[in-house]
Order: sequence, then C-alpha cells, then structure tokens
Amino acid sequence: MHIPDAMLHGAICPVTAAVSVLGVAGASYIAVKSPTKPTATQFGAVSALIFAGQMMNFPIADGTSGHLLGGVLASALMGYPFGILALALVVTIQSLVFSDGGLSVLGANILNMALIGAGLGGIIHATLIKKSTSIGFNYFSLGIAAWISVLLAAVAVSFELAISGTITFTKVITAMLSTHMLIGLGEALITVSGCWLLVRNNNVESHNWNIITPLMASMIIALMLSPFASGFPDGLEWVAAKYQFLHQSAPTFVAPLANYTVPWLNNEIFSMGIAGLMGVLVTFSIAWLIGSLINPSSMRKLA
Repeated sequence: MHIPDAMLHGAICPVTAAVSVLGVAGASYIAVKSPTKPTATQFGAVSALIFAGQMMNFPIADGTSGHLLGGVLASALMGYPFGILALALVVTIQSLVFSDGGLSVLGANILNMALIGAGLGGIIHATLIKKSTSIGFNYFSLGIAAWISVLLAAVAVSFELAISGTITFTKVITAMLSTHMLIGLGEALITVSGCWLLVRNNNVESHNWNIITPLMASMIIALMLSPFASGFPDGLEWVAAKYQFLHQSAPTFVAPLANYTVPWLNNEIFSMGIAGLMGVLVTFSIAWLIGSLINPSSMRKLA
C-alpha cells in the first residue's frame, strides 16, 4: 500500500504531510505522557518486526499480493501512540533508504499506514476489548480490528487518488476494497498469530513480553525469507495497473538500498537478504533511540 511518487498530484501531498506531522507530534506527546510505556528495546524490537513483516508479500487472488500493514499488531503490543510512532518510523526508513514509497508522498503513506492503520486501528481494537474478559473474544477483536485497519487505509488511499485527480473515487474504491478485503484477512491472521506467539498468557497492556522473539523473527524473516516473498504486484499496484495510472518516473533521489538490494552484491537472493537485514538493524537502532528518549526509565534500569 506504499504510494509511489507521481501517483498523487497537487495540494494533497503538502496537506497529507502537514496532517502527518501534526498526528505524529500528537502521538509523541501522548506517548511521553502515557503511564505505561514499552521499554526502548521493546519499541525497537516491534518496529524491526514490522519492517521485516512488510517485506513478506503473500499471494492472493488474480495474481495479486499483499503484505502485513502491522499497525494493529504494534498498537496491541505497545499501545496506539507507540504503534503510530513505530509505523511512521518504518514507513520513513522504507522511503529514504529503500525507495519503497515516494518521498513526495511520504506524508500520505504515514497518514494511511501509521495514523489510520496503527492509530485508528489500535483505537478500534482497544474499544472492542474494553469491557471484555474473554481471551477468545479479545483475539477475535484483534483480528477484526486488523482487518478493518486495512480497509480504512484502502479507503484513505482511494480518497487521496480521487482528490489528486488520478482516478475517480467511484472507480477506484470498488477495486481497492475488493482487493484489500482479501489482504485484510491475511493481516488479521498474521496479527492474531503474532500477538499470540509473543504474548501467550501475559497481559498485552502490561508490556510483559520477551523482546528476543520479535527481534530474532525480524532478522530471520529479512535475511532468509524475504527473498522468497511473492513477486506479484501488491493491491495498490494491481489496481493502478488495471486502470493504467501506474507510471514510472525518475526518483526524487537515489536511495542507498533501492528496491531492497545491495548494489555491490550480484546474487539477487543474497543481496535482498542482506539489504533486509540491514534494514532491520537500522530500524531497531533508530527505534531504540526514540524509545529511550520517550521512556528514559528503561535506560536507568539497565544502568
């Protein structure tokens, strides 16, 4: 669902950038004031896991693929303000380091995947489980919120495309929703499975889960599994190709690891695996630094 450069035009780019800046600033304020915070290492581990998870495209119908959005998973593990910050960081690194999502539309991608996917999706999940004591219902609600978050992000992309004059809303919304309904099922399954594996019998909101599992999983996914991800176009690319508004353009700048490859490595599989691992390490490091600023008490515990 990463929008590339040249797909959005006009005022939609600066407007979504401004909204994203305000949204991330608001999430940062709430995160700092939050009484329960993940440790810096937990924030880094979840951010790295989301980065790696988004590299793994899975095939769906009609030669299309989808990948984890990860917003609800991050928000369920850490709280929605931290989920927003984690997704915003991942989307920014993907754009600046890997040319995954255009720089001119970075604001729109943060709005769709971080503020809507993690923020609104996380709030929906928190609302659904607020009065529930059933573990089964809580996991069911997690899956529903994850599925809805993908649909909401798809609706947002459709509005942005229509406002920018790329395609009419009535034409794009049907194709986007029909495709992302299926992608959302994969999102729900991965979110529920991931949360169950990480948390097990612990209370998610207590942040009482081991960081080793997501950190190791992210490195294994990026290094060993990502080169074998589905090569089919993702939902947005498929819709763009169908209605012929997917146009290649010169990049705004040349990212160091564009298309998740290392330029000096000739082996495609090895190159992608190393690039993915580098992305995991970069994401973890920056997220750890941000987490230590938000939750300095987690650093004092290490001292």
